[in-house]
Amino acid sequence: MRLGIRLLILVAFTLVLSSPKFINKSAADGGPNHQVRNTRFGVSGGNVNDSTRRFCCSGTLGALLTDGATNYVLSNNHVLGLSGNANVGDDVSQPGLIDNNCAVSTVVADFTAAPPLGPSNVDAAVAQLRPGLMDPSGFIEDIGVPSSMVRAASVGLSVAKSGRTTGFTTGTISSINTSVSVQYQRGCGQGKKFVVSFTNQVVIGPGNFSAGGDSGSLIVTNDSNHQPVALLFAGSSTTTIGNPIGQVLTQVSAALGRGVTVAGTTQGPQIETLAENGLIPQDLEFANETKNRHERTLMSQPNVIGVGVGRDDNSGTGAVVVYVDRTKGRVPDLPAHVENVKVRMVLTDTFVAR
Repeated sequence: MRLGIRLLILVAFTLVLSSPKFINKSAADGGPNHQVRNTRFGVSGGNVNDSTRRFCCSGTLGALLTDGATNYVLSNNHVLGLSGNANVGDDVSQPGLIDNNCAVSTVVADFTAAPPLGPSNVDAAVAQLRPGLMDPSGFIEDIGVPSSMVRAASVGLSVAKSGRTTGFTTGTISSINTSVSVQYQRGCGQGKKFVVSFTNQVVIGPGNFSAGGDSGSLIVTNDSNHQPVALLFAGSSTTTIGNPIGQVLTQVSAALGRGVTVAGTTQGPQIETLAENGLIPQDLEFANETKNRHERTLMSQPNVIGVGVGRDDNSGTGAVVVYVDRTKGRVPDLPAHVENVKVRMVLTDTFVAR
């Protein structure tokens, strides 16, 4: 059974509230307001066909995108696009099936396009919004209206997200330029499992930053600007993984045949400081170049599921971060350094689409 947004129908019955209604509450609530009818983003939703005989599934309607004339909801391919198996025009409901006794709730959008899993290097999809059913400002529950100006991920950057399961949470980017192997499942809670490889991904900690059902959340800077940084799509008990938002917008625009941006304010970036990122740029650049030269060898080691660039906890300098799936048994014998750059091993479990 796929973890993450794939949940048992029995669980759905315990989560659903008796009388779904419109919610407009600005205080962070940790999840409940994200699982009922809510006109804001960062809340429960999904393709109404995302179910099987035994299970029903949902994720998060993460953010509002616009091409200047048409508005779209942004989420993941595996949430809106059924991992490449959805049909254009499929209904998208809010809340999702899992939060409405596996029945269709309010249909707010129609599935439109999704870059292909694998070749596009992102897990993203959009659905054209129906007028009057979601907040036209792009307000994200517990966060507010994000900036339309994207922010490049950096090690140590403080970030936040609002999602269907864990609500509003904050975390820190622990590695960038990370290659990962992520497990998917063909059907909702059942079907063949398969692995998709991604490069240049953003990894966030701590482990409670997200959970199953938070896929599709927009990850933003944890400041008053709320600049988009990444699109949440996978994780483990120790990490959350996001596609860099710039790459998401590029690939979604290509799939649509027209450019889209995050709908929001024009608030610009705050001045970065050494204390914020914790790394000297030249030091990180050398670690990044070293990682690129040794990535293939490191990824070929037993049970290695990710290799990225982060920080050595002891020295504070740049490091090559290697993620190892401890549930598979053998822990590889990794070198302590590659080209004088520290190798930091992180024991985790399987990266799965959430």
